[in-house]
Amino acid sequence: MSEHKPSAIDPAALPDAVTRYLDAHRAHDTASAVAAFTGDASVVDEGRTYEGADAIEKWLNRSASEYTYTIRLTGAQQKDGTHFIATQHLEGNFPGGVVDLHYRFTLRDGLIERLVIEP
Repeated sequence: MSEHKPSAIDPAALPDAVTRYLDAHRAHDTASAVAAFTGDASVVDEGRTYEGADAIEKWLNRSASEYTYTIRLTGAQQKDGTHFIATQHLEGNFPGGVVDLHYRFTLRDGLIERLVIEP
């Protein structure tokens, strides 16, 4: 990964795969969300790693049914041509009720190869 610090960008400037994932995730559209990933992608969320489309689909289905919450995109950053960060504000019935999460995307061939979600 590059040593450059991320720079703020207009959220509308996020790559198509990132926008498709974020929109689908917000709409609880698992099929469209999974389609934004490479077949061998990985997701790291809450200290767990999910590898491959099947594991990512199960993770998305579980997270969509476990809690009720709203998601609002509050910022975006770009580190280089393949690394982007979307900051989202979540409110809902999960422990704590409110959180700002950083979705750190790595892209390959126009799709999401890796997603790390962290506070």
